[in-house]
Amino acid sequence: MAMLVLGLLIFLGAHSVRIFGEGWRTATVARIGPGAWKGLYTLVSIAGFVLIVLGFRAARADTVVLWASPFWMKHLTALLMVLAMVLLAAAYVPRNSIKARLHHPMVLAVKTWALAHLLAVGVLADVVLFGAFLVWAVLDFRSSRQRDRANGTVYPPGTAAGTALTVAVGLVAWAVFAMVLHGLLIGVKPLG
Repeated sequence: MAMLVLGLLIFLGAHSVRIFGEGWRTATVARIGPGAWKGLYTLVSIAGFVLIVLGFRAARADTVVLWASPFWMKHLTALLMVLAMVLLAAAYVPRNSIKARLHHPMVLAVKTWALAHLLAVGVLADVVLFGAFLVWAVLDFRSSRQRDRANGTVYPPGTAAGTALTVAVGLVAWAVFAMVLHGLLIGVKPLG
């Protein structure tokens, strides 16, 4: 569990610099340059991610069940994951109404992903992992919206075509991940 927690601290810590240290970040980027900052940020993030993966595997071996979710919860989780994948797609597909309206769909996707998994799995390692990401996403969304207001950020309006493409990409991503990749990468087949 210690490796999982360390990985979360490193990974989410790096991703929290804009939440808690925007001034420090700006000064550091000015001092070392944007390329060096991105390189350092990437290395720290990868190190944290590797520790999360290894730590999560090790922590799940010592299963501590905190609660058992009802059977039907997996269906709610699957539905929430459809929403999470559409939100994730909205972060990247240009000119979609979802991003125009919500502004930070990637963070909302992380929020939805974490909540969906907390509802479905009551194992200690999962609660630590998904709970940490949920707390981070809540704080990051709030911080991002405040930064947008302070900077007067305006998001371009979405189009019907961009929004339709976003939904289609999200649905395909959900189907591929739920039916194939989740079982291969995570070892759990969420749809049976």
